[in-house]
Amino acid sequence: MSAGQSHVASAVIAAPAGRVFTFMAEPAMLPRWSFGAWEIERLDGGIVRGTSLFDRSQVLVRIAADPRTLSIDYHLGQTVETMQPRINVRVVPGPVVGLGEEECVLTFLAWRGAAMTGDRWRRLTAAHELEAVLVKSLFESGQIT
Repeated sequence: MSAGQSHVASAVIAAPAGRVFTFMAEPAMLPRWSFGAWEIERLDGGIVRGTSLFDRSQVLVRIAADPRTLSIDYHLGQTVETMQPRINVRVVPGPVVGLGEEECVLTFLAWRGAAMTGDRWRRLTAAHELEAVLVKSLFESGQIT
């Protein structure tokens, strides 16, 4: 059952899980796939400031990646003090779900903040669905090796 407080988007990618994880965990790669963090600027403490393609608003992003579980938490906020782990990406190796070694499943999981408007939430969920497809295309077209 869903109360509209979370959203999941996934794609099967014809690339090894480790490669996809490394790409998704790299702050410099955010502008290649994230509609919410274009034109990034690196700040102190592993934080980047990104600009939304939708409305030009800015957000701070800190990436906490766990190579053991192939899980990435994206901490987001307007200030360092308000950053929260609102987006999680998990890369599942193909064999875990019956696929080949050279395949994986990329899954985005987002949680809706109480102050997020319906329009903003819809943009985020639509973006994650497209971002999963975009990452798939980047790997499968050879743009990311």
